[in-house]
Amino acid sequence: MTELPAQPVVHEVNTRVWLRETEQRTGRTTGLGDVPKDVWDEITPAGIDAVWLMGVWERSPRGRSIALDNPALRTAFAEAVEDVGEEDIAGSPYCIRRYEVDAALGGAAGLAAARAELDRRGVGLLLDYVPNHVAPDSPWVGEHPEYFVQGAPEDVLRDPAAFLDTGRAVLARGRDPFFAPWPDVVQLNAFSPALRQATGEVLGHIGVICDGVRCDMAMLLMNAVFARTWGERVGSPPQQDFWPEVLAAVRRRHPGMIFAAEAYWDLEWALQEQGFDFCYDKRLYDRLLHESPDSVRSHLRAGEEYQRRLVRFLENHDEPRAARMLAPDKERAAAVLIATLPGATLWHEGQFTGRRVHLPVFLDRRPDEPADAALRAFYERLLSGVHRSGMRTGRWQLLDCVGWPDNDSGRDLIASCWTGPAGRFLTVVNLSGHPAQARIPLPWGELGAESWELTEILDNDRYGRSGAELLESGLYVDLPPWGTHLLSVVGNASAAAA
Repeated sequence: MTELPAQPVVHEVNTRVWLRETEQRTGRTTGLGDVPKDVWDEITPAGIDAVWLMGVWERSPRGRSIALDNPALRTAFAEAVEDVGEEDIAGSPYCIRRYEVDAALGGAAGLAAARAELDRRGVGLLLDYVPNHVAPDSPWVGEHPEYFVQGAPEDVLRDPAAFLDTGRAVLARGRDPFFAPWPDVVQLNAFSPALRQATGEVLGHIGVICDGVRCDMAMLLMNAVFARTWGERVGSPPQQDFWPEVLAAVRRRHPGMIFAAEAYWDLEWALQEQGFDFCYDKRLYDRLLHESPDSVRSHLRAGEEYQRRLVRFLENHDEPRAARMLAPDKERAAAVLIATLPGATLWHEGQFTGRRVHLPVFLDRRPDEPADAALRAFYERLLSGVHRSGMRTGRWQLLDCVGWPDNDSGRDLIASCWTGPAGRFLTVVNLSGHPAQARIPLPWGELGAESWELTEILDNDRYGRSGAELLESGLYVDLPPWGTHLLSVVGNASAAAA
């Protein structure tokens, strides 16, 4: 097992797409155990701590058939890949038949070889877990109907889109309370003691072959949410919530296993309290893309310990591509902010090269898109610079941006700093399309009368400032639209010694 840092940087990779493109490059069949070393190097650039191989588990043939017969899905597939064929439709990676590595990807041996390659690079491995539902052809459906939310024959007649008659039992189809049931999965019963035990056993097995899991729609299993969703069909909630019971059982076997929750509806703190190491920060994503800098700043006023257990991202397989949603300068500004905040950081394969097509997860082929070499170089500098600096081993603090009576453009700036054994580091990001100026009071009382050198981590530009000025007035910044500073702050004596 690779020991991940307290705030890991994770690279999500669509496993089937990645392997198919590797086959095209090498001209030979490629499973997880056959990936060339240089291809592993490409997805583990400097600054990546873990790779999330999304979609390695055995997908459901029945679920795939349901997808093939769904006109809305077929339209979405054709919009993403114009010449898509049935051979390109693998089925949903979240319609899982069994938690066994798909034989088409190299099976268990292939994953073990992949993990060994990552271990050699000091990079961890994350996989998926879907706690809310399984495929209708999962062995559990026939062997353990007690694991599921059940209905009656009249439910199938009344609402066949919401219930499935397996021949042995009537089971509810999986759902999120705010949407129609998903046609390709059946609903597990979070209140079932047998299901809780089985979940712990499956996660215990997964913990042998990876370093952690990303739990899909984790909030759906919380007692309060599950009770509201299913009501009388599942009876009264157990005394203990789902996740504390399950995670405690798994951690007795794998104390270092990482659990990251896909989380919405402002339930991040509750899921952290129930045992998750990290939870998605969808609120920050929405604010960065659609709201004001003031909204972003308000979000970042939360306690540092809470923020250290959030997952920051600009895209993932569920969200549109950042290059599609953000102008180039805005994407770079947002990326600098994301990379220098406390918490885990999630990057999505293809994000670094500017891919714009949001690929449905059912597909294992994507269209060719030209790589943006300048964007790739920017991300390489950003990830490696933040990693080499060691800034995220320190303590983080949000800083004020002070304007003037006739100039409040500083309200569009987000400033923060890291302080620790690696040194002092300052990030300032202009989250607006116009220039912004402000003075930023710094928290380092030890600056004193010494002269200080501020070095841009991304391009090595250097600025000299006196400690007296920095303490008395704060650092003056004047940034262009979507401009950034990512600075190390070193005393001249220290800089000369270095």
